[in-house]
Amino acid sequence: MPIDRLKLIADFHKDAPRQGPGADDQTERALSYVGSLGADARIIDIGCGTGAQTMTLARSTAGQITAIDRLPAFLGRLAEKVSTHGLGNRVRPVCASMFHLPCADGTFDLIWAEGSIYIIGFEKGLREWRRLLKPGGYIAVSEISWLTDSRPAEVEDYWVADYAEIDTIENKLAVVEASGYTLIAHFVLPERCWTENYYAPILARSEDFLRRYDYRDEVREFVEAGREEAAIYDRYKDYFSYVFYIAQKN
Repeated sequence: MPIDRLKLIADFHKDAPRQGPGADDQTERALSYVGSLGADARIIDIGCGTGAQTMTLARSTAGQITAIDRLPAFLGRLAEKVSTHGLGNRVRPVCASMFHLPCADGTFDLIWAEGSIYIIGFEKGLREWRRLLKPGGYIAVSEISWLTDSRPAEVEDYWVADYAEIDTIENKLAVVEASGYTLIAHFVLPERCWTENYYAPILARSEDFLRRYDYRDEVREFVEAGREEAAIYDRYKDYFSYVFYIAQKN
C-alpha cells in the first residue's frame, strides 16, 4: 500500500528542530519591527510546525498565541514544548488548515507565518488573512524570493516548477503594498539558516529514515527530493533565499 505523503512529511520532520530555514535570532529580528505586544496582545502563528518560532514568540512577547498547523504530529511536539516550559496558559495549538482558519475577523494584533505562506500562496495569504488583523495590526512572513534579476536556467526552472509564485524582492514588496499593507521592513535570511539549521539535520537523518522504511521507492523519492533541494541551494545560494517581510495593516 502506498504511503501517504503527508504521513511521510510528518514522520520525517516531526523531530527536527525546524521544518524550514530560519533561526531564533532572525525571528527576534523580525519581531523587533513590530510594536509592543503586551499581555492583552493576540498573535496567530500560521503553519507553526513543531513550533521553533512559536516558542521564540512566546519568550519574546507577553501575548496569547494561537498556533495553527494541519499536522497533528507537529502539534503534538509543540504541545510537549508548551508543557515543558509552563506556557499552557499562553500558547494554544490548534489543528486546522490555513485555507480555512477558524478565527473571527479583527482578532489578532500580529499574524506570523514563517516559511509557510507559500502553501496558500503569497498574495492569497496576504489578502485573505488581512481580515484577521485588528486595525493597525502587523503581519510578518518569510517567503522564498529571488535575490537577483536574472539567474541560471537550472535554478530558475527548479523553483518555478515547485513554486510558480517565486519572484524578486522588489515584486514581492509591490504585492505587499497592493494587498492593503504598509511595508515596515524586510531582510534576507543568512546562509546559516539554510545550511546549519535546516539542510544539515535533513541530510543527517535521511539514511536512517530510509532504513526504517526498508528503502521503499516512494520514501527513496521523498528523501532524494530533500537531498536535491540541498544541492540546489549549495550551488545557487547567491540567487535566492527566504526573505522576511514585515508590514502593517492599512
